[in-house]
Amino acid sequence: MGRYTDVIQLGQPWNALENGWVLLVLVVLLAVEMTADKIPAVDTINDAIQTIVRPAAGAVLFAASNNVVTEISPVLALTLGLVMAGSVHAAKATVRPVVTATTGGLGNPVVSTAEDVVAGGLTLVSLLMPVLAAALMLVVIIVLATLFRRFLRRRQPLTS
Repeated sequence: MGRYTDVIQLGQPWNALENGWVLLVLVVLLAVEMTADKIPAVDTINDAIQTIVRPAAGAVLFAASNNVVTEISPVLALTLGLVMAGSVHAAKATVRPVVTATTGGLGNPVVSTAEDVVAGGLTLVSLLMPVLAAALMLVVIIVLATLFRRFLRRRQPLTS
């Protein structure tokens, strides 16, 4: 959006993301990630590989954007980014094998597509309306937690 519209203006060093080559690499990486996520065994391998990459990237990203909240130390910013990105990755890496096992892999493309739609929608909303994005994220978390709790209850054996 920073390159093609006036909706947002990226400052240093983020304006490097407006470079055509950088955008091309990001599009290729996105295509690989979205494709790998829909193939049952490949998504588990990809999640195992990304166990280090995703939290580290989140830590660096959060610390690099620390200028928004100037009173946070760089170590705390790295830690917060690591915990946030690591939590999201841990949830995904935990749920995916369950989906694969319970659906024989047929549910993976469905779950992956739902993740893609939610991530894309929240990204657009967060760029255009940050407060609404936070509210929507809270709603998504509540809905997912409720569905997961119901799923776990149904899987528990009946006791007499």
